[in-house]
Amino acid sequence: MDLKSGYPYWAIKNGLMNAFPALRGDVRCDVAIVGGGITAALIARELAMHGHDVCVLEQRDIAWGSTAASTALLQYEIDVHLLDLAKRHGDENAALAYRACASAIEQLRDVAREVRDVGFAQADSLYYASRRRHVGVLRAEGQARRRIGLDSRWLEGQEVRARYGMDVPGALLTSQAARVDPYRMASRLFQRLERGGASIFDRTVVHDIDASSRRVVLHTEAGARVTANHAILAAGYASQRWLDKPVARNRSSYAFVSDPLEDGELDALADTIMWETARPYLYLRTTEDKRVLVGGEDDATDVPKRRDRRVESKAKRLQKRASDLLPQLPAITPAFSWAGTFAETDDGLPYFGPHPQYGPRVLFAMAYGGNGITYSMLGGALLRAKIERRAHPLAALFGFDRQRA
Repeated sequence: MDLKSGYPYWAIKNGLMNAFPALRGDVRCDVAIVGGGITAALIARELAMHGHDVCVLEQRDIAWGSTAASTALLQYEIDVHLLDLAKRHGDENAALAYRACASAIEQLRDVAREVRDVGFAQADSLYYASRRRHVGVLRAEGQARRRIGLDSRWLEGQEVRARYGMDVPGALLTSQAARVDPYRMASRLFQRLERGGASIFDRTVVHDIDASSRRVVLHTEAGARVTANHAILAAGYASQRWLDKPVARNRSSYAFVSDPLEDGELDALADTIMWETARPYLYLRTTEDKRVLVGGEDDATDVPKRRDRRVESKAKRLQKRASDLLPQLPAITPAFSWAGTFAETDDGLPYFGPHPQYGPRVLFAMAYGGNGITYSMLGGALLRAKIERRAHPLAALFGFDRQRA
């Protein structure tokens, strides 16, 4: 599956950080993980830390799929508002999901400190009303978040203009956000896992899965077999190929990153993620080397060649929208621009756990949506609980059989 177009900044900035061997012979392990991106890395870390023998199989080079194209906004906000999620799944479940995502930001901070040198930084998140008619909904959303103990402060339009130079009618501000270099974090996590005894293989394509009540056998295109007690399919948006019926819609999102700006030129954007209420939404953040990263212009394109052709025009549109929003910024032009595949679920929640098609020993890790890295942090503990036959508070809500209210 071709997951990205153009020149994703993280892969260019970091280069190929580490080469892992391809699997040539049969292996056995406790848990086999199919996929080598940030989701697989966080799940593998969770399992290995708790004594599970882990084997990771990636069809490309490690972290070279969707992770290399991710813009890595770490926020507790889910793509579906708390109020709307409550209508779908009830107040208690909606609060559970939002609070869990807030705790995941802190957990990701701890992982970044452990791994080090992954471009992690705490940030504010400014969620602004794109239009005046969005103000009422946004105010109510902020009140709902505060009721469940989340950090969410309302700013009137004049305060937003004074602090950020943006002419918008109002915004929600939270300090519970962060940013990271996702490609670097995934690569460094896998290097640490290998040093700790985990088996990491890239350029290894799994083409068939045999699951029984006792074990799972993965068959590779090269003829090798991986026999495991459990398998986790964490291949990002490509994981849907293993299901008879898709559970999410694949879409394309576009982004560019500017050349580095001088000290002081970033102003409030230096430590603030900005995004809007319109859908699809425009968003902006900075990188550790003082570049502006702008993303959005999502569309329903799921044809790689068509997506390739749109990268340049989409980058120009994003550039204009960013300049219109923040006219005080120096002129920013795309240094590198790209597009990547992402997937949306109907309720904005991920899927972690077994699917009826395979039985209890094959688990899925589908961290879909705008906060996939946040979900992946939560998914590691959830899947470990499944493997260890323990209850987990998010298992039902993030499972394939979740029920609407």
